[in-house]
Amino acid sequence: PSPQPSPAGGRGGQTERRTHGFSGFALLAAAWFAVSAFAQDQAPEAASGLVNKQSVSFKRQAVAAANPLAAAAGFAMLQKGGTAVDAMIATQLVLGLVEPQSSGLGGGAFLLVHEGALGKLTTYDGRETAPAAARPDLFIDSDGLPLQFYDAVVGGKSVGVPGTVALLAEAHRRHGKLPWKTLFQPAIKLAEQGFPLSRRLHTQISADRFLKLDPAARAHFFDASGAPRPVGFRLKNPAYAITLKAIAARGESAFYSGDIAAAIVAAVRSHANPGGMTEDDLASYRVIERQPVCGTYRSLRVCGMGPPSSGGLAVAQILAYVERFPLSTWGPKSADSVHVIAEAGRLAFADRNRYIADPKFVAPPTRMLDPEYLKSRGELIDLRQSMGRAEPGSPIVSRNSQTLADDQSLELPSTSHISIVDRYGNAVSMTTTIEDQFGARLMVRGFLLNNELTDFSMLPKENDVTVANNVQPGKRPRSSMSPTIIYDQNDAKNHPLIITGSPGGSVIINYVAKSIIAMVDWGLSPQDAASLPNFGSRNGPTELERGTVLEALKPELERRGHTVHLMEFTSGLHSLQRDVRAKVYRWRGGADPRREGVVLGD
Repeated sequence: PSPQPSPAGGRGGQTERRTHGFSGFALLAAAWFAVSAFAQDQAPEAASGLVNKQSVSFKRQAVAAANPLAAAAGFAMLQKGGTAVDAMIATQLVLGLVEPQSSGLGGGAFLLVHEGALGKLTTYDGRETAPAAARPDLFIDSDGLPLQFYDAVVGGKSVGVPGTVALLAEAHRRHGKLPWKTLFQPAIKLAEQGFPLSRRLHTQISADRFLKLDPAARAHFFDASGAPRPVGFRLKNPAYAITLKAIAARGESAFYSGDIAAAIVAAVRSHANPGGMTEDDLASYRVIERQPVCGTYRSLRVCGMGPPSSGGLAVAQILAYVERFPLSTWGPKSADSVHVIAEAGRLAFADRNRYIADPKFVAPPTRMLDPEYLKSRGELIDLRQSMGRAEPGSPIVSRNSQTLADDQSLELPSTSHISIVDRYGNAVSMTTTIEDQFGARLMVRGFLLNNELTDFSMLPKENDVTVANNVQPGKRPRSSMSPTIIYDQNDAKNHPLIITGSPGGSVIINYVAKSIIAMVDWGLSPQDAASLPNFGSRNGPTELERGTVLEALKPELERRGHTVHLMEFTSGLHSLQRDVRAKVYRWRGGADPRREGVVLGD
């Protein structure tokens, strides 16, 4: 079903009226857009090279995850008879150890769970929240200007109340089968005995300027001389093992109250760049079950996460805008395909940047997936000429609609994605994050804290018009995470057809749309779809993956009016696809060659 929000307004109309003594909007905007331009050429994580991977086929169950040790932990739970959610929990707990730059206990996640016995999809919001002390001017300096990005990121100011632990516990209560404690054993064992530090993690440590400023992080990731731990070093994390044992024994209450909660608050509040989180903020955190956002594409129903994620809506819009074009005839290396998909991205991002925020504060427009609205917007795509920069549409029909300004906030999350199917017909798609690489660079009890509050707009207003995604107490920042499960509309039993998702900041939306088009229109396997060069637009330049065959399209795209940027993309697509044509295997899987992920199945 499509989202059915109340008309825009409500709590979203109760905006902060304080002014900040800005020295003119032009100066403020110039400073901010200079920072925003920086984001256009940055990958969320340093690239660590390409690894050629083969497509994986399996009959009944599989885990696709960003690290072999994490995938193995999840697959072991499936082999024990666990559900997809059981496997997801074990996978996530190991990811927090072996891929700590990307996700963990100190972050948040969005989760899609398909229940095979019921044919039902449920989505869970485990997004971080702003502390009660947060205000719209959180990231405005004493001169009334937005902070430089990393001046805001590093330290306690950027830390949101973590949601991952609560999400894992709630998902287990509702969809788990194995004992809670069992799911923690692989991560505890690895934390105590150590694991060989991967080339990718070494690359991330070496590339980061701020990680060693935190004493706990420095002691863990660097040697006594301050050099990054080398590839292959057996990295142990006894503090993480102790934390996991506490949560395994006492559930999420061990994290959201008591010693661990006190340690989180102390780290946030005592930093030189302090935040306002309290133990009450942690104790009051709740997971929210939300209505799935579903659109149609060809003969498929494409379902994702609703606000505060913009991913479900934006992916559905992109697919709707390109549906009238013969992409299957053009193929993936065609200037026509890249042009049309980039133009669709401009339209989707224009709406996303203006309208999407935490629905408790700003209700999303009621018509963003309305067929007539999508048709009128899609007709703006001219095959001969780029629109350059798209303006937002008018998908709001309420007379009480709130006037909103465009949000230019950065989103460079260091994120991970997990796709799982089990023997019972259940499926999981979860995208999980701590935001920037290594989050706020604060390590507490063996895990890193997020910097999720920098996903809010640093500017609460533009030209005295409220930005929907501004900072407010208790609010959840907008995200681009796009966990997705796709169904065949002609399948009466509603079996999942594709489970997909990716890390990658705001580019996640384009990665996921690309993977769906590649599998559906171009007939590529999940592995070939993940390996396909990345491209698209976030309503700025048209972005092509540097060093790929797409570079040859640059002159033709420029002839059509595109401003083309060649970029390094660090996508991490993990996809599973039911192969309805196969006679031997039921499923195929793929893991992005740009990261160290794998697919394990039987």
